[in-house]
Amino acid sequence: MLTDPWFYIVAIPAVALFGLSKGGFAGASLPAMPLLAFVMPPLMAAAVALPVLIVQDVVTVYSFRKSFDRRMLQLMLPGAIVGLAIGWATATSISPGQIRFAVGVVGALFCLNAWLGGRITGGGASQHNSLGASLWGMISGFTSFIVHAGGAPFSIYALPRQLPKQTLAGTSAIYFAVINVLKIPAYLALGTLTRETLLLSAALLPAAVITNAGGIYLVRVIPQTLFYRILYGLLFALSLKLMVDGWTEVFGFLVRK
Repeated sequence: MLTDPWFYIVAIPAVALFGLSKGGFAGASLPAMPLLAFVMPPLMAAAVALPVLIVQDVVTVYSFRKSFDRRMLQLMLPGAIVGLAIGWATATSISPGQIRFAVGVVGALFCLNAWLGGRITGGGASQHNSLGASLWGMISGFTSFIVHAGGAPFSIYALPRQLPKQTLAGTSAIYFAVINVLKIPAYLALGTLTRETLLLSAALLPAAVITNAGGIYLVRVIPQTLFYRILYGLLFALSLKLMVDGWTEVFGFLVRK
């Protein structure tokens, strides 16, 4: 696959989307995993993506190392770790399609509520809530492990806090860096991290780092109001994509039966 031009034609745009997402535009990566799945099995695609994401996490964490919300991380990460553990323990006994559909519905309703209520950039920021942070952190960790969609639950808790744009980007970077590193033992146990997948990941790293830097630059120059509008739009698009995928995997199958 390393010498297959079709792999690079598909994979480089995918890592470019990962780069924009990791740079601060959470949700921009929503077509990335389906793109990779065109040229390799889904589990292999996830294994190829993981080292790329971790390198991008390192770049983003370093870039925003002085801009993050310590309190949000303290409240959300313990729940996320619990969610990862639940995902690992139940990965073979649940329906990923149902999880995608449920997360998509919740995310879409969250965005519609924010738009209709005019709370995207107006009004006061929501204060931290220990119970809410733990709950959404757990859901984020769980969905990140099962269906690689931890960004939607994270955003549902994080966006209403209306953090400064670089603080939100830095907080998100640290949060998902921890989650992605904690996935490594599970991927090793599943046997999906192999010499072949690591070589494919390495081949994609230059494009990943360049596009990651592009996302970081855009976060720094785009006005805060526009930044939040883009994030809500990306979250809504991601939610719709999850709903469609979930319906196709589960409910569509039931209709055909």
